[in-house]
Amino acid sequence: MNEITSRQADFENLREQAITLRRAGLSLRQIRDELKIYNHDLLSALVKGEPAPTWTKRPNAKDDLRERARELRLQGWTYDQIQLELGCSKSSISLWVRDLPKPEPRYTPEEQQALMHAGLARLRSAQNEERERVRLAAHQEIGELSDRELFLVGVALYWAEGSKSKPHARRERVIFVNSDTSVIETFVAWLDLLGVEPEHRRYRILIHESADVPGAHRHWADVLGVDVDVFSRPTLKRHNPKTVRKNTGDDYHGCLVIGVNRSARLYLRIEGWWNGIASYAQGRLR
Repeated sequence: MNEITSRQADFENLREQAITLRRAGLSLRQIRDELKIYNHDLLSALVKGEPAPTWTKRPNAKDDLRERARELRLQGWTYDQIQLELGCSKSSISLWVRDLPKPEPRYTPEEQQALMHAGLARLRSAQNEERERVRLAAHQEIGELSDRELFLVGVALYWAEGSKSKPHARRERVIFVNSDTSVIETFVAWLDLLGVEPEHRRYRILIHESADVPGAHRHWADVLGVDVDVFSRPTLKRHNPKTVRKNTGDDYHGCLVIGVNRSARLYLRIEGWWNGIASYAQGRLR
């Protein structure tokens, strides 16, 4: 017997032993240890064509999902509903259930539209509740303000929203313009803190010509706690027919202009106060 024939005989002998062990339910690792064959390629060749024992097969984690997906599809669920229920991809769901008949729609188009609107309404309601919760929590974080804190708030508020002198247009006078009621109330409280007497304040409204001007005067008079007679002649914004106005409705009251007479010195102090705040902030950045 030549060398090649001898090798073939040895292989067939080993194969017969390996197949016998395989059919007896042994794993590849157990056959390896039994026959002392540590070459993986040779070991695989010896058991080629023989199925692995059932106990060695890893369970497919998606088998249960697949069966559940098929059950839900037969109940008339859509891909979207199955995806939300099982947390798997639509592509997997499609492979698992594509042989099943397409379910009849559970709702008419009108019912689907109504359900969609109801869902959106619930979502918006939840979002609005969360917004209000955040606002309320932030409001409570402020607590009581000291006079110094209100003083600093007023300085920053004026420098952000008030009229400022420019090198090319020197106007050292305190003039504040805003349309937000709470901002105006804060600014007036700041003027009170600084000791600016009411008789030194002047009020005027900037408003669109088509708006309710008398109503705007009444609104700002209520905010300020003054009589409508104290207002100067309003400045009316002319209507441009090419533009679409967004500042309309009962909540539109124009902007209120608050000026302080003989306020050049006060303006210079505000500028100095702001420079002091800005210098501190700049120091923290270095």
